[in-house]
Amino acid sequence: MSKRAFDLAAAIGGLLLLAPLMAAIALWIRVDSPGPVLFRQLRMGRHGVPFSIFKFRTMTVQSEGAQLTVGQDARITRAGRFLRHYKLDELPQLINVLQGAMSLVGPRPEVPRYVACYPPEVRRIVLSVAPGITDWASIHYKDENAILGHAVDPEQAYIDTILPVKLEYYVRYVQERTFWTDLRIIFRTLTALAR
Repeated sequence: MSKRAFDLAAAIGGLLLLAPLMAAIALWIRVDSPGPVLFRQLRMGRHGVPFSIFKFRTMTVQSEGAQLTVGQDARITRAGRFLRHYKLDELPQLINVLQGAMSLVGPRPEVPRYVACYPPEVRRIVLSVAPGITDWASIHYKDENAILGHAVDPEQAYIDTILPVKLEYYVRYVQERTFWTDLRIIFRTLTALAR
C-alpha cells in the first residue's frame, strides 16, 4: 500500500470513527469561550508551499496570532488545556491529510518564521516530503510547552535549543522512512498520549 493510500484510508476511517468525539469537542469549545471552533494558521508544506493547518481552537480569539505557546499560558482556555494535554486539538488535521496537504506521519509543519531558521540543505530535505500530524520529534517533545515555560526567552530557547534537535529527527525520518517506521511512530504516539 502506498503512503498516500494509507493516509487516505486512515483519514477517512479516523474522521468517521471520531466524528462523535469531534462533535462533542466542538460543542465544548463553543460553550467554554466565544469564538470559532476551528483555528487556522499558515504553515509551510511540501516544497515550501504554504497551507492552512486546522486545529481545534484552544486559545482566546484575541490570541490567534500567537506562534509560540509556553507553560501555563493565560491565553489558553479551560477546554484548551485539556485538549492540548491529550493532543486532541490536532484531530482536525485529518482534514488536512484528506486534502493532501499533510500526511499522518512526517516532519511537523512549521510557521514561515521558523522555517526561515532552517539551514538551506536541511530545509530542502525536510520540505521534500509532506508534513505530518506526528513524528519522532512530536513524541520526544510531547511536553514542549512546559519546557519552554521555564526559559527566560522562550522563543530564543525554541530556536537555539529545541528546533535543531527537531530538525535532526526530521532529516533522519526523511532519509530512513518506511511504511513500518510510520506504523511504529503511530503506535508510539498513541502510547505516549495514553500516559
